[in-house]
This record gives sequence, C-alpha cells and structure tokens, in this order.
Amino acid sequence: MAPRRRMPRPARIGLYVFLFTAALAFLLPLYVMVATSLKPMEEIRLGNLFSLPVKITLAPWAQAWMSACTGLECGGIRAGFMNSVAIVVPSTLLSILLGALNGYALSFWRPRGAQAFFVILVTGAFIPYQVMLFPLIRALAAMGLFGTLPGIVLIHTLFGMPVMTLLFRNYYAGVPHELFMAARIDGGGFWRIFVQLMLPMSLPIVVVAVIMQVTAIWNDFLLGLVFAGHDWLPMTVQLNNIINTTTGERLYNVNMAATLLTSLVPLTVYLASGRWFVRGIAAGAVKG
Repeated sequence: MAPRRRMPRPARIGLYVFLFTAALAFLLPLYVMVATSLKPMEEIRLGNLFSLPVKITLAPWAQAWMSACTGLECGGIRAGFMNSVAIVVPSTLLSILLGALNGYALSFWRPRGAQAFFVILVTGAFIPYQVMLFPLIRALAAMGLFGTLPGIVLIHTLFGMPVMTLLFRNYYAGVPHELFMAARIDGGGFWRIFVQLMLPMSLPIVVVAVIMQVTAIWNDFLLGLVFAGHDWLPMTVQLNNIINTTTGERLYNVNMAATLLTSLVPLTVYLASGRWFVRGIAAGAVKG
C-alpha cells in the first residue's frame, strides 16, 4: 500500500505565495523593459504595455549603444561604458586591497590605537556622502584632480574602504590566531604573511567584496556626475541624459534598451559568482 501524501502545511503554502508574489514584483518590471526594448515605436504607441512584441526588432539596442543622444553628442552609451570600466576596475581593486590590508592589520597585528582607528573608519561608512561633497570638491580641486579619472577613482576608493575594512576584519577574525603565530615563528613578516597566507585564504570574501564594489560603483550616479568631469562621465550619467532628454520624440524602446545595457555588467558579475557570494557572506556572518 502506497503511503499517503501529506498535504502541505498552511505556513508552507503561505511561504510559497509570498515568494511567488515577491518574484513577480521584481520580474514584472524586467519583463516590461525587455518587451518594450524589442518593440518598434508603432507597436508601443498602441498602449499594450504587457503584450509580447509582435514584430521583434533589435534596432533600439543598436541605437542605444551607438547613436542615442546623451546631450549634445549622439554617440550612444558605448563611450559611457568604457568610462565606467575605466572607473570600476581600479576603484574596485584599490578599495579591496586597502580594505584587506586594514582588516588583516586590525585582526592580527593590532597596533596601538587600532580599536579607535577601526571605530572611526567604520563610522565613515554611516555618514551620508552627500554632506562631504563640497569639502571633497575643494580638496580635489586643490590637488588638481577634480574632473579627472584619478580623482573619481580616489573618491570611490575612499568611500569603499570603510565597508571593505569591516568585511575583511570580520572574515579574518575567524582565522585561527595560531596559524598566524606559526607563520611568525617561521620568519614571516607583515607582507609575506599577507600575500602568501591570508590572501589565498580570502577567495570567498574577495568575491563578496568584488560583487559589492562593482555593483555600487557601476550603479553610482551622483559621484560620477560631480567628480568625473565631462570626459569621464560614467554610463549611468549618460543613461540619465538619454532618458530625460526634452528634445525630439521620446523613444521608449531605446530608453529601455539603454537601461538594460547599463545593468548587464553588475548582473553578469553576480550571476557568474553568486554561489561564492553566499559562501563568503556566510563565512563572515558570525565572526567579530
């Protein structure tokens, strides 16, 4: 006699309903964006927002990439893409390197005043960066870095360092101190232990840091608008210029295509390393 199948509990049914509703709330705008980006304007004017495209076209994607107007120039968002890459790569590497060094030093070497330094550094993560814009503008202008690529990279590195320090310090707090002492007995110094021992053990938390920094820096609008200057405007600023243009016909399919193109990089980074992200978060979740 086959065993009777148990009916799902009301709590489990409620959980599934909640998860389905939450997924629908996130996926519905994405569906509208993708569907609209594949429709010609004649079909969009019919007003069927949720309908599938009858005649699929990739022309809006090509126009968004190569010829959409981002102000006075009509070269698409490909220039902004290259600017964003030039900003994200060094900013991510520098902020993670400095955060790892700070977390390593605060966890194992513990110099005098380390606790006070850590408190001050982490406090900076909770101060809205909008209140620091004007002093930073004056400081970068005095150094000749305002409106340059090194200037915007420096800004993102500074704002990312507190969170990166907290992340790596919590991760290294879970590493047995005896391992560090054994390396010291074997003659390892500050840099040798960091490069040959700590960094190879830090892959899960490094992936978490990369995802966090790439997502935050790539999606940034305000800092790029203020500090990047005209020659280094990131992709998000050019996307805003495309969508909020007040001249000519409003091309909703081009706008949606440009929005999707702008979001592809952080989405790809997360999907490619999602399991490492979960593992790294779990590794540092109960350490402190």
